[in-house]
Amino acid sequence: MLSSIDLTVIAIYAIGLLAAALYVSTRKSPAEVSSEDYFLAGKSLPWWAIGASLIAANISAEQIIGQSGQGFVVGLAIAAYEWQAAIVLLIVAKYFLPIFLEKKIYTMPQFLELRFGPTIKSIMAVFWVVLYTAVNLTAVLWLGGLALTALTGWDVMSAMIGLAVFAVGYSLYGGLKAVALTDIIQVVVLIAGGFVITGIVLGMVGDGEGIMAGLSVLMNEIPGHFEMILDSEHPSYSNLPGIWTLLGGLWVLHFSYWGFNQYIIQRALGAESLAEAQKGLAFAAGLKLLIPVIVVIPGIAALYLAQQGQLDMAPLQASPDSTYGILMGLVPDGLRGLVFAALIAAIVSSLASMMNSISTIFTMDIYRDMIAKDRDEAHYVMVGRLTSVGAMVIAVLLAKPFLGGMESAFQTIQEYTGFIAPGIVSVFLLGMFWRGTNATGAFAMLVISIGANIALKFAAPDLAFVIRIWIVFLSCLVIGVLASRFGAAADEKSIIHLDDMQFATSVGFNRAAVAITVLLVGIYTAYW
Repeated sequence: MLSSIDLTVIAIYAIGLLAAALYVSTRKSPAEVSSEDYFLAGKSLPWWAIGASLIAANISAEQIIGQSGQGFVVGLAIAAYEWQAAIVLLIVAKYFLPIFLEKKIYTMPQFLELRFGPTIKSIMAVFWVVLYTAVNLTAVLWLGGLALTALTGWDVMSAMIGLAVFAVGYSLYGGLKAVALTDIIQVVVLIAGGFVITGIVLGMVGDGEGIMAGLSVLMNEIPGHFEMILDSEHPSYSNLPGIWTLLGGLWVLHFSYWGFNQYIIQRALGAESLAEAQKGLAFAAGLKLLIPVIVVIPGIAALYLAQQGQLDMAPLQASPDSTYGILMGLVPDGLRGLVFAALIAAIVSSLASMMNSISTIFTMDIYRDMIAKDRDEAHYVMVGRLTSVGAMVIAVLLAKPFLGGMESAFQTIQEYTGFIAPGIVSVFLLGMFWRGTNATGAFAMLVISIGANIALKFAAPDLAFVIRIWIVFLSCLVIGVLASRFGAAADEKSIIHLDDMQFATSVGFNRAAVAITVLLVGIYTAYW
C-alpha cells in the first residue's frame, strides 16, 4: 500500500527527527546531565515548545484512530473531548500552574507529599506508574500497531515493536528536552498530514468542487452527525449523554488529564517561567480547536462515502476504529507517506511522553525516596533511562491481552480512567484551594472514587459513565470535607497559602483566552 515515494517521505521524516533529537541530546556531556535536565528539560522550555509538545503528547493513536472511528459512529459530538479541553487548559494555566511552579515540583506525587505527606504520595506514585504503563502506554501501542498493520500488512506485534523501538531511540538519551523540542517537528507533520487527509476526503464528498462544498454536503446529507448535544434516544447517548457532556463528568476527566496528569503537565513544569508556561498552555488551547477538523470530520466523511458506495460499509461498521486506516488508502502516493508519517508522529510522540513521565515518577518518587536515597545525579538519570525501556517492554507484552477485544478504544479508555479521576480531581482541588483538607480527607476521596464508581457500575449499569463520574466527584468532595473535619488538622507548613500566589495573567494570555472562549460559544451555538 505504501509506494517507494511514500517510503522516501517517511524515511526523511524519521531521519530528520532522529537527527534533531541527537542534536538536542548531545548539547551536554553525560557527566553534566542532572535529574532536572533529564526530567524537566533543565527548566528551559519556551512557550512554543510547551504548547506544541502538549498537543503532540495528547494527540496519539487513541485520538486519531479512536475519535475518527467515533466520528463515523456518532459525529461531531465526540469533539467535546477536544473543544472543552481548550477551556480547561486556560483554567489550568491561570489557577493551577502558579501553585505548581511556586512549589518547584518535579511530579504530581511530589505535590501530594508536600500537601498530604508521604503515604498519599507513595500510593499515587505507584498507581500512576501502573496506570500509565498498563493502560495509556499499552493503548497507544495497540492502536498504533493496528493502524500500521492495516497499512503495511505487518503483524500487530511487529508493528508495536517497531513503534516502541523508534520512540525509545529518539527520546531515551535526551529526556524531556529531546521529547519537547522534537515535538515541534511532530506537531507540524501531524497537523499537515491531518489537513491533507481532511482535504482529500472532503474533496471526494464534494465531487471535486472543493473542501467547503464537501463540508456543506455532509451537513446537509447527514445533519445528525453535526449535533454537539445528543438526545436521549441516540444510540451513543450512554457515552455522550446530551447536556451532561457540558454539565457533568466530562469536565472531571478533562481536569484530571490536563491539570494533574504527569505526562501532560510535565512540560509546563519544565518551563522557563510561569509566564512562558501560561503562554504555552494558551497556544495548546488554540491548537486544540483544530483537532476535530483533522480527526473527526474525516470520520464523518467516511460514513457519507460508504453510504454512496465509494467505501465498503461492512468493515467500517464491524470495526469503527479502522476508519482512519481505510481513509488513508484514498490518499495518493507521496501524500500518503506524509499522512503515514503524521500518524507515526502522533503515536511515537505520545509513547515518548508517557515513557518519560513513567520514568520520572518511578525514579523521583519511588526509587529515590523509597529505595536509594543520596545517590549522585548520574545514577538517577541512568535509573530513569532503564525505567523507560522497562515500561515499554511491559506495555508491548500487555497490549494485546488487555486491549485486543475492546469495541471502541477511545470510549473504553475514558471509562477506565474515570474510575479514579473523580478522586484525583477532588484531592487536588481541595488540597490547593481549601486549607482544611488533610491526609485523612485525601485518602477517603481516593477510596470513595474507586468504590463508588464500582458500586454504581453494577447498581446502575445503564447510567451514562459521564453522569456516574459527576455523581462520584460530588460525593468525593463531600466525603473529603467530612473526613478532613474528623482527622487531625493539616500541618500549617503543608497548607497552600493563596495570598502568596500570583494569579494575574498577561494581556496576551487574556486576549487569547477570550478569543478561544468566544469561538467555542459560537461552535456550540451553531451545532447545538
